[in-house]
Amino acid sequence: MKIKSILVKSIAVAAMSVTGLVVANNAGSSTAQAAIVQNDASVVTVNYVSNNSINVYNNYENPVATGQTLASDTSWKVIKTAYDSKGHKWYDLGKNQWVRAKYVTIGYHAAATQTQTTAQASTQAPAQSQTQNTQTASNTSASSYTSNASGSEASAKAWIASRESGGSYSASNGQYVGKYQLSASYLNGDYSAANQERVADQYVQSRYGSWIAAKSFWQANGWY
Repeated sequence: MKIKSILVKSIAVAAMSVTGLVVANNAGSSTAQAAIVQNDASVVTVNYVSNNSINVYNNYENPVATGQTLASDTSWKVIKTAYDSKGHKWYDLGKNQWVRAKYVTIGYHAAATQTQTTAQASTQAPAQSQTQNTQTASNTSASSYTSNASGSEASAKAWIASRESGGSYSASNGQYVGKYQLSASYLNGDYSAANQERVADQYVQSRYGSWIAAKSFWQANGWY
């Protein structure tokens, strides 16, 4: 009986040892988990030059191209940041429209071929990249700015403002500020009503060409 007891205990110990090895091996072979993480950008700009555009995908975990493309040198708001199981970073531009981070740069930038005035430069790049002289010139021009949007353009502009902030210049939502919910970096530290109007007009003109086009995009995507 004692011999049998010792044999049974030995087998049990051996089984436990093997189980322990399996657990250890599983732990050592675990792969990275896909996950949404804290946003590290409020705006990104497409910088991929092959075919002058990049593809948009329906998600970051098992991405399938949606058929949409984004042109180089266009800038887009970022809603979410995520990593897939292979460690690749992705950005959601809204409504599950994902792009690979490797094909964009953080920040808002004008097209390389576009001629910029001093005032334009302050709204088309992050504030930290501007000189003090540029900031001063921008703020001076903003203090006396009057929008030239009229008729249907003014109506579309007011429609967007209503949806974004209820028409309030003091509204804020994270990094988005003011009546048109612009990224704080666009406003370059000047949150005055005049500067918000000026920057909003320039942003929409640069990206959509008109407030009417921006409204159509908003209606289709829930943001602009």
